[in-house]
Amino acid sequence: MRGRRALGRPFGWLWAAFAVSAYGTSLGFGAFPLIAILVLHSGPAQVAALSAAGRAVGALVAVPLGPWVEFRRKRPVMVAMDLTRFAALMSVPAAFALGRLSFAQLLVVSVVVAAADIAFRAAGGAYLKALLPPEDLLVANSRFESTTWTSTMVGPPLGGAAIGLFGPVSTVAANAVSYLLSALGIRAIGGTEPSPARTTGAPRLRAGDLLEGWRYILAHPTLRPLFLNAITVNGLIMASEPLLAVLLLDRLGFAPWQYGLVFAAPCVGGLIGSRLAHPLAARFGQHRVMLTSGALRACWPLGLAFVQPGVPGIVLIIAVQLGLVTCCGVFNPVLATYRLDHTDPARVARTLSAWSISSSTAIAALTALWGLLAAVTTPRTAIAAAGALLLTTPLLLPRRENAPQSKLSAGVQGVKDRA
Repeated sequence: MRGRRALGRPFGWLWAAFAVSAYGTSLGFGAFPLIAILVLHSGPAQVAALSAAGRAVGALVAVPLGPWVEFRRKRPVMVAMDLTRFAALMSVPAAFALGRLSFAQLLVVSVVVAAADIAFRAAGGAYLKALLPPEDLLVANSRFESTTWTSTMVGPPLGGAAIGLFGPVSTVAANAVSYLLSALGIRAIGGTEPSPARTTGAPRLRAGDLLEGWRYILAHPTLRPLFLNAITVNGLIMASEPLLAVLLLDRLGFAPWQYGLVFAAPCVGGLIGSRLAHPLAARFGQHRVMLTSGALRACWPLGLAFVQPGVPGIVLIIAVQLGLVTCCGVFNPVLATYRLDHTDPARVARTLSAWSISSSTAIAALTALWGLLAAVTTPRTAIAAAGALLLTTPLLLPRRENAPQSKLSAGVQGVKDRA
């Protein structure tokens, strides 16, 4: 059996920083709605607004951050975004301790954290592409993916126990500290990072830079269909989650521990899928694996519309979620690698920022729309509609494979060297 491929000490620190923040995020999963309900006694409309508005406004705030990140060293930006999230989240337990916590503060914090998340991911993707050679990117993204699913499997149950023992703001504090530890890990990478291309004077933000990420994606024959597929699939899946919670906890009488079980147990599929991504891509090629896993992940959610009470319902949800999460575990790291391979190094931050902003906006819009659909019809009908639409999304996946940007750049450089 081959040993694990060593990606070097800098990646080790980067992975450790990612892991600690991923576990912190999982511990704090759902903390803001719980605080709004249990501490501030907010109603359903306010809780829904907290989720949708925080994501949507955070995406809007992040629009100028993509080009701002592009022309700066990426590691300091990542540290700054971690410290921003730490400060914003720590303000919640501080205000709670002083008896000054308000719904408005939760909303502001959710916006700041959402915007910082987008900027961090944009800087992190660009930094990873510069840190590792192209042949190691899929290995790195697979490790990030496996860490995400492991933390998702372990974090929420531990977070629920922490809330029961220490109160509703305890997991917010833990999440905040995880970002501080992440910043320290990224700082420990050390070494020097080359300056971005625009180095004359202070980088100025031009109007054209704001839309450059979207222009690049929509003009690219491979990234465009992947982009449309990803934001549609993610939006429809996320729009169904609150409706499924209403269906299971309210209409079908599932206990809270059963609700947690049916979503935590299938996360093992994400761990398995992320481990399979690299060997499958090495054998069959990234493009084919991405097409197959991308199509398969759209086939599962329709089954959630047929869930029934009791043990049969639990078994059905676990089976459906296990299939979905396993396919996502394969697809996500291959997509992340494919996207980096096909993006011009000078546009990585703007491209990733535009991608994240669009995804957050689509999730917020579809969540609101599907909430309205569920109110007009039933949660089960809305879940079925989302599942049926997901069956059409494989048509958006790219059928042809284009040469990666790294190979195109190498070819251009070869022509220049021979000239």
